[in-house]
Amino acid sequence: MPDRNKQIVVKDLYKTYFLDGVEVSAIKGISLAVSSGEFIAIMGASGSGKSTLMNILGCLDRPTAGIYILEDVDVGHLTRDEMARIRNKKIGFVFQNFNLLPRTTALENVELPLYYMKNISSRQRQELAKEMLRIVGLQGREKHHPSQLSGGEQQRVAIARALVNKPSIILADEPTGNLDSRTGGEIMDIFQNLNQNLKKTIIFVTHDQDTACFAERRIKLKDGVIIEDNFLCRVNL
Repeated sequence: MPDRNKQIVVKDLYKTYFLDGVEVSAIKGISLAVSSGEFIAIMGASGSGKSTLMNILGCLDRPTAGIYILEDVDVGHLTRDEMARIRNKKIGFVFQNFNLLPRTTALENVELPLYYMKNISSRQRQELAKEMLRIVGLQGREKHHPSQLSGGEQQRVAIARALVNKPSIILADEPTGNLDSRTGGEIMDIFQNLNQNLKKTIIFVTHDQDTACFAERRIKLKDGVIIEDNFLCRVNL
């Protein structure tokens, strides 16, 4: 494992749901550590627990049992408001369906997370959002609405939005799932650039083996447990 500081530590993590009165164990005793600057693919079939794990890592859900330490903070002891603050400060999210507001421009979509920050002017919001769009290759498209952008361009906007608060971790749920293979490769190139040049920790869920090969580490889940955790030869830019 790379000699880096441990950014995420998960110990004996369990998550149990009750569906129609029946107990369902989505995660069963997962333990793992993520070092700062890693690029990780999480794989597994539907129902393997990967989405549940991502929701917990993203502070969107709490485990039923176990410990989750994020950058030396015990997430299990945070209030709901504290979890929201840590999400906004430390974690950027990218989703398969982009989750852009259709009636706002690319620039306005990227600005949205900044409205939760104090002591930042409208001009500063715009300049920072423009810089994030430049990083993902969308300079000149700031005033376009989502309907005027291709799927790949919409995902670039979503990545820029995830970056705008300058988080240390990016979590992506099937970020290429709605894209063709060529466009998906371009999106993964962006993630790889963010990892290599901006030193972002990237954790993404994918079903696609080729997409997983962009990562340096692959974690495979089955029935709520880790069955594989390997470092790979990653695709070079």
